[in-house]
Amino acid sequence: MKEKLDYLLSKQPILLFDGECGFCNRSVQFFLRREKNKKMHFVALESEEGKAIRNYFELDDKIDSIILIKEHEAHIKSCAALRLTLYMKGLWPLLIIFIVVPPFIRNFFYDLVAKKRMKLFGRVENCALLANEDKLRFLDRTSNS
Repeated sequence: MKEKLDYLLSKQPILLFDGECGFCNRSVQFFLRREKNKKMHFVALESEEGKAIRNYFELDDKIDSIILIKEHEAHIKSCAALRLTLYMKGLWPLLIIFIVVPPFIRNFFYDLVAKKRMKLFGRVENCALLANEDKLRFLDRTSNS
């Protein structure tokens, strides 16, 4: 397992997301359409690989928000979302300015959306259709099938 974890960590940046959440899957699709350099890799939180990464960074299994692994640091919730914009085309990277807002304020709003996401967008039954180049960037078995 250590070799597999080393392989996964060599693929940074990595975005861990709730693979069963409709909102999260749509958000990943939104990101893929706007990504500027195609360097991000993806792992479902609930996959074996997602659990191994969370364990490595000593993140609670109950965390079901996005997690951005970048330069051997784990960022969660709004911290991850804002840093994710730096990988996007257009004006999206300007949103990083909100990093000056204290995390407890940003995460309050993040949590409001997160609590309603399953009710509003439901669970994912089928994997999204991905371009072949994008399929290779999903590092867990559940996303590659």
